[in-house]
Amino acid sequence: MIDRRTTLGLLAAFPAMSALAAAGVPAASAARYTVSFTPAEWKRRLGAEAYDVLREEATERPFTSPLNNEKRAGLFVCRGCALPLFSSQHKFESGTGWPSFWQPATKTAIGSTVDRSFMMTRTEVHCSRCGGHQGHVFEDGPRPTGLRYCINGLSLAFVPGKTT
Repeated sequence: MIDRRTTLGLLAAFPAMSALAAAGVPAASAARYTVSFTPAEWKRRLGAEAYDVLREEATERPFTSPLNNEKRAGLFVCRGCALPLFSSQHKFESGTGWPSFWQPATKTAIGSTVDRSFMMTRTEVHCSRCGGHQGHVFEDGPRPTGLRYCINGLSLAFVPGKTT
């Protein structure tokens, strides 16, 4: 059981820990990628909301993306560079409020990094070509992989038709 003093100490420390996490270098800027632009050019190309998600690792509100309800055959491509990331064949309804997939379109489409923000450890996923933040992958998905790629709809564009 946590006593009042411990609780107050944790609450007092939370803003400092959040500031330290926010000061970290985003995965998208930590490595060189084939597609790269200045922050100003990314903002111009993506718009403010998509820029915040793809380049600043923000998360869109759940149940706000029209891609959550996309049922047609096609490819979900990176909104930053158009690299095919996920196929509609691998999409499933997770009930989380974000488009979810049980595997990427190819083995090399998605990169990952350890995300230690918000006092937890998760696996962040990003586009392997431009480094754009896509979301996170969890080990609570359906067979055959058991994975759930929980992806921001603002990180993706949908191209109907071909699925591979």
